[in-house]
Amino acid sequence: MKPIVQISLDVTNIDEALETAAMAMRAGVDWLEAGTPLILAEGLHGVKKLREAFPGINIVADLKTMDGGYLEAEMMAKAGATHVVVMARAHEETIKCVVRAGADYGVKVMGDNLGCPDMVQAAKWLEDLGCDFIVHHIGYDERRGIAAKGLRMPSPLDQLKEVVAAVKIPVQAVGGLSLEQAIQCPAYGAPLVVLGAPLTIDADAFKTADGDLESSLRLICEKIHSC
Repeated sequence: MKPIVQISLDVTNIDEALETAAMAMRAGVDWLEAGTPLILAEGLHGVKKLREAFPGINIVADLKTMDGGYLEAEMMAKAGATHVVVMARAHEETIKCVVRAGADYGVKVMGDNLGCPDMVQAAKWLEDLGCDFIVHHIGYDERRGIAAKGLRMPSPLDQLKEVVAAVKIPVQAVGGLSLEQAIQCPAYGAPLVVLGAPLTIDADAFKTADGDLESSLRLICEKIHSC
């Protein structure tokens, strides 16, 4: 699989999300993600607006589904999402329901191993249950809480190679990566590169980062696509 650049729109209003998405598309980003903050703030309306503005572009709805799997996936598919996210820590039946909805409505399922005691085994389990992609994810609160104790902040790169080796489906790494680390992901065997908080989004204010973001994004996309 050739490297794919996905931008996570972790903002809380649709106008800013649309503006950021348009800039990202100009810069060479491939996929858009309706981040969890955007989905909480704007819901189906936000995904529909993204679909209207960007026909033909893959849109990931970061639902972090834990229950009601079929309905959540169905609703987002009908709103225009092409990918939905279910958590490995959900019940097995929930994951199966999301996978079934994905098959029924033509959307891909991304299984997220956030918070799992054995993240490698969780990735295998998600693949066995029918997920199409693995999101290898170290959470925002987890990273900040551990760092506040004076300990080394965990990174998805710590076990990324092991996760990639454990599954046959594509993997993306999420959670506190620097730009340099994000660009390295394809070399680890993870071709889906996510740019979001804190790379392009202010992770504390949940707004678009300052500076000449478009030029920076263009350079990042060029580097990743050349991997």
